[in-house]
Amino acid sequence: MRVIPHRPVLALAYTGRIAGGRIKEAVAAHGLKPSHSHVLTLLAEQETMSQQALLEELGVDPSMLVSVLNDLEDDGLATRRRDRADRRRHIVEISVRGRQLVGRLEESFEIVETELMAALDDEEIATLTRILSRIRDPGDNTECGE
Repeated sequence: MRVIPHRPVLALAYTGRIAGGRIKEAVAAHGLKPSHSHVLTLLAEQETMSQQALLEELGVDPSMLVSVLNDLEDDGLATRRRDRADRRRHIVEISVRGRQLVGRLEESFEIVETELMAALDDEEIATLTRILSRIRDPGDNTECGE
């Protein structure tokens, strides 16, 4: 039996570490790092994004994003091209192969979620999701779901 800390923030950190570890394993089973899967998932949701929009969404160092995009391009999972309207902008697009991989990732995430939340009923899961969506970073002026 595991002991959950009595402070909600510590319980969140503890369970987040467990969930994060399981997600990291699921992503690695597909030959990816979490940063790669995050970018692919965003691209699958948006179809195409400018490299700048990806930077803003992820909040990472530009060199880190370039490295991830290089890896995704090398693996045939995404492409970058110049914007015809503004040659300074790069447009990033998920490939068919990348979209297929995101589908397999989603299946893996579903398995992890089912296993981790096996003790919760549908109403509890909905409540948890609603509560987690309201947690904010004090340095951020937007809510997590925006």
